[in-house]
Amino acid sequence: MFETKTYEALLASALARVSSGIDKREGSMVMNGVAPSMAELAQLYIGLDFVFTATYLATAPREYLIKRAADRNMSPYPPSAAVFRAEFNIEVPVGTRFSCEDLNFVVTARMDTSEDTATGLSHRVTCETAGAQANGYTGQLIPIEYVDGLTHAELVELLIPGDDEEDTEVFRQRVLDSFKSQAFGGNQADYIEKVKAMPGISAVKVHPVWNGDIAPSTLIPDATVTAWYTSAIAGLSEPVAAWLTAVYTAALNKKLTVGGTVKLVLLASNNTAPSETLIDEVQTAVDPTENAGEGLGLAPIGHVVHVTGVEPVPVSITLNLTYASGWNWEAIKSYVEAVIDGYFAELAGTWATSDHLTVRISQIESRILSECSDMITDIADTQINGKEENLVLGADSIPVRGDING
Repeated sequence: MFETKTYEALLASALARVSSGIDKREGSMVMNGVAPSMAELAQLYIGLDFVFTATYLATAPREYLIKRAADRNMSPYPPSAAVFRAEFNIEVPVGTRFSCEDLNFVVTARMDTSEDTATGLSHRVTCETAGAQANGYTGQLIPIEYVDGLTHAELVELLIPGDDEEDTEVFRQRVLDSFKSQAFGGNQADYIEKVKAMPGISAVKVHPVWNGDIAPSTLIPDATVTAWYTSAIAGLSEPVAAWLTAVYTAALNKKLTVGGTVKLVLLASNNTAPSETLIDEVQTAVDPTENAGEGLGLAPIGHVVHVTGVEPVPVSITLNLTYASGWNWEAIKSYVEAVIDGYFAELAGTWATSDHLTVRISQIESRILSECSDMITDIADTQINGKEENLVLGADSIPVRGDING
C-alpha cells in the first residue's frame, strides 16, 4: 500500500520543499539534517504497511491470523496423536512403552477380546509424538523397558490417524467461511465445525432428515397391524414384547417422525475410510447410541444422529500401454500404482465439497504419461471397471485402487 514511500522518494520530496538557493547536495547541512528523518519515516511506512497486512484476515500472517480468529472464538486445530491396534503374546500393562523405528508408542488400553487374533492379544497403543508422521508405521515394536514373558509385539492396524496442526491457509479459509455460515444450535455448520475438530477427521458431510424418504403415515398401524400385535404380544419374551410395545405405542400415537434425524458421513484425516473405532468414538461424542436423541452428546436434544464412514469403492483399471525400450509391465507396475494412488487421494481430498466424485480416464492417462514418460511412450483404450468410460461414484463414496493391469 505504501510501496512508493521509499527512503529515496521521501528524501527527494523533503528536499524539494527547501529553497533552491540553499545547498542541498549530499554532505550539505540540509541533506545531513533531513536524511536521517526520512530514513526513520521510511521505516514507519514499512511498519504501517505491515499493520494493514496483519489487520485483515485475508492477508494476516499466522500469528496475527490466530489473534483475529480469536474474536470469533476460533483457533487452529491442534496436532493429535495416531492410535493403533497392536498385538502382543501376553496382556501388556497400560503405560508400557515401545519404540518402532524412530517413534515411541505407549499402551493405553486392552481392547475387547473379540479383537484378538490367532497371532496375538489386541491392545490400543498411542504414538507419543503428535502429528501425521506415524500414520504409515507398522511392524515390530521394541519394548523400551523389559516386559516379562513378552515374545511378540507388533504394530498392526491404524485405528485413528494422527493430525498435524492445521495449516495456515486451511485455517484462514475456515475462518473466512465462518462469515458465510454461522455455526449454531445443531445446524449443518455446527456439526461440521464440531466433528472436524475431533482427532482423526479430515472431512464430514451432513445429511439432514436423511430418512426423509419414509412417509410418516406409513408408520401408523392400521386395523390389520393392531390385530396382529394383539395376538402376537402374549407369546413373546419380555424384552421383545417391551420393545414391540414401545414401537407400536409410539406409532399408534403418531410419535414416530422423520424430523430430527441426522446422518454424518466421515472421511479420516489420511483421506481414507475411517475405522470402526473412529466411527464409534465420533458417534459416542455426538449422540451416544444408548441415549439417542437425549442431547447427552454434542447433538441438540431431539436430534437422532447416525455416524458412518465414506464407502471405499474399488476401482479396477485396464491399460493398453506402449513401452519405451527396455521396459515392461512388471518393471513399471509400482510406478503406475503410485500415480493412481496419488490421483485417488487427490479426489478423496475434494469429497466434502463435491456432490459426486468422478474417476476420469483422461486424468489417469495424462498423469501416467506425465509421471512415467521415460518408461511409456503411449497409452490408449483405458478401461475403468471393464468399461471405456468415466466412473461416477455415489455421494458418500471415494475411490480406492483395485486391480491394475497393463
